[in-house]
Amino acid sequence: MKSAICERLGVEFPLFAFSHCRDVVAAVSRAGGFGVLGATRHTPESIQIELNWIDEHVDGKPYGLDVLIPENLATRGEKGLTARSLAARIPQQHLDFVADLLKRNNVPPPGDQVRDGAAPYDPDQALETLDAAFRHPIKLIANALGVPPPSMIELGKRRGVPVAALVGAKEHAIRQVKAGVDVLVVQGGEAGGHCGEVSTLVLVPEVLKAIKPLGEIPVLAAGGIMTGRQMAACMALGAAGVWTGSVWLATTESETSEIFREKMVAATSRDTVRSRGRTGKPSRQLRSSWTDAWEQPGSPSPLPMPYQSLVSEGALRAIERSAASGNPAARDLVTYFVGQGVGLVDSVKSARQVVEEFKLDFADALDDLQNLLQA
Repeated sequence: MKSAICERLGVEFPLFAFSHCRDVVAAVSRAGGFGVLGATRHTPESIQIELNWIDEHVDGKPYGLDVLIPENLATRGEKGLTARSLAARIPQQHLDFVADLLKRNNVPPPGDQVRDGAAPYDPDQALETLDAAFRHPIKLIANALGVPPPSMIELGKRRGVPVAALVGAKEHAIRQVKAGVDVLVVQGGEAGGHCGEVSTLVLVPEVLKAIKPLGEIPVLAAGGIMTGRQMAACMALGAAGVWTGSVWLATTESETSEIFREKMVAATSRDTVRSRGRTGKPSRQLRSSWTDAWEQPGSPSPLPMPYQSLVSEGALRAIERSAASGNPAARDLVTYFVGQGVGLVDSVKSARQVVEEFKLDFADALDDLQNLLQA
């Protein structure tokens, strides 16, 4: 496909695939899309392992990296924090709530409730990880939950690598462009993970109109996009391509468990919920008895980011283990980030097959529009 963003990144088909799984990233890029590795949980050491593997399996095709450096954290400005030092601040009420929830559902308590290392979403570690990643031929870096720090934007410009930022509102997009980002990922409320409330169909043209006086900034549409026809629709709105995430969770290569993939296939578009119960910020995920528990009367209010992750992540790993051992109550608790597009998932496929279906579906949509013009 001929477009400015395809030419700049060396990509055949502007289908951007965000995934925490290196196998998905490599498979999508090999198939002509653009894989983007989510590096939130990585260190400078572990990212080398992941990117070495991708380099060996991507056949020279382009790929990118996504980090999470929140602009607003409850611990903003504090230095020297660790996961354990933050865990010591968690109110007993929240620890008791989770312990009771696990006990009532016959889930053994997690032995790894808090892992050693840096505090969740530590900005210094994220920047160090990003710097280490530039030992590899990454072609795009992206950030979510606010304007990237100036050092990240400067690093991208110095290396000649575009910097992308995710936005969920028009005013956020304007701030990002003025800060110097090169690409906007305009993410509607249908999206999985951290998202706003405005739908993709409304948000994309709203942002395009707002940023037009500021220059030619490519926009990637995101949120609920699971098919090539949706991709064609977004590009008809003016998007340069699409940024996708949830569709890759139902692939054979995905990091998600078999149980979660089965729940995805069974789910409808109404089976997701925006909840603060996992990270402390609103994020869309599959509704389960875990998400329901945080909304019930008498439950504690979720803690702000980054504390809530220390409350939830160890428990959710324990839930996955218990569900895999055959505990039906634990299965009901299993959840993960996923968008409303989950209702379009009808089976588990390979990542390559998903890319090929996107291409065919996209071409069919263009043919239908062309036929309308000729009618």
